[in-house]
Amino acid sequence: MRVFLTGATGFIGTALVRAMRQRAWQVSALVRDQHSAPSSWLKSQGVVLVPGDVTEPAGLREAMSGADVVVHNAGVYEFGLNRVASERMQRVNVEGTDSVLGAALEAGMARTVYVSTVWALGPSGRPPEKSVARDETHKDAADYRSPYMRSKTQAHQAALKYRTAGLPLVIAMPNGVVGVNDHSAFGYFLRLYLLGAMPPMSFGKDAVYSLVDVDALADGLCLCAEKAPIGQDYVFCGEATSLGELFSQFSRFPGGRVPKLWLPRWLMRPQMALMEPLLRAFGLPAFLSRDTVDASKAHLNYSSAKAKRELGWTHPSPDEMWSRIIPRERELMFKRQGFVNRLKHLGVTPD
Repeated sequence: MRVFLTGATGFIGTALVRAMRQRAWQVSALVRDQHSAPSSWLKSQGVVLVPGDVTEPAGLREAMSGADVVVHNAGVYEFGLNRVASERMQRVNVEGTDSVLGAALEAGMARTVYVSTVWALGPSGRPPEKSVARDETHKDAADYRSPYMRSKTQAHQAALKYRTAGLPLVIAMPNGVVGVNDHSAFGYFLRLYLLGAMPPMSFGKDAVYSLVDVDALADGLCLCAEKAPIGQDYVFCGEATSLGELFSQFSRFPGGRVPKLWLPRWLMRPQMALMEPLLRAFGLPAFLSRDTVDASKAHLNYSSAKAKRELGWTHPSPDEMWSRIIPRERELMFKRQGFVNRLKHLGVTPD
């Protein structure tokens, strides 16, 4: 299998590269800087580097020619961004998707896989309503709770237009993705816990997610590239778990305290507005932000029954998942010196 991959050096991308190389697939990755540390890691994995940028359409069609499948995974994920960073995220997530899928259509690719998100389907419900599992047929996408959700919903809609125009497209929609060296709010919450620095108060205890393990997701994306029927959509997620239950799962492992006081979202939101510039001043993403509070106003309880039934995909139980992630996360963290360095997400997860 010859694969043309975008977004190869991000959190999902590095897991995906490992999964593809384990299958002995030939991978060509689009990179902006061939001399960066992430690009050096790609070369060490046997990946062919292709210079380019998803926001610059020129040359994309030629770059992907000869591939059996295009996997478009490039995107910016972050909450609490300022205006300039939000505009860049819009360009990468929306214009980048338009550029890559447009090039794939022009190149006559036989198969393209787009990595979207369940946020493009919208919340599966809203607390304090009871959480009910949804699937690929659910549609409630008008509820934008952050610039990220808006950009990914618009990108998803662009992908559907290319499918209508004749692009042989499979769309994969992961839920919140977790794993070792996680760059999402969940990863930062875990590292705060392991550092003994989790705040005693939090918000959104009743929000339900069905988080997906990044390595299991990478396997699912490979299955989409390999054998998913053209024109199909697949949700990838794990077992439904509330935020309160997630912190209880953390507490089974040695670390610090978990939140004991759960405050109303309306009370926490102004406090998170103050946290955004403070975290950025320390070189951290604003993982505690108004966007994070707003995201907790929605359930993301989705089912992967279709992927399991049609693709033979599997996902570990929460116990199996966290028993793998947490010891490795602790090991990586405590190789670094200083609180902020231990809290930060690394560029590429070491093998």
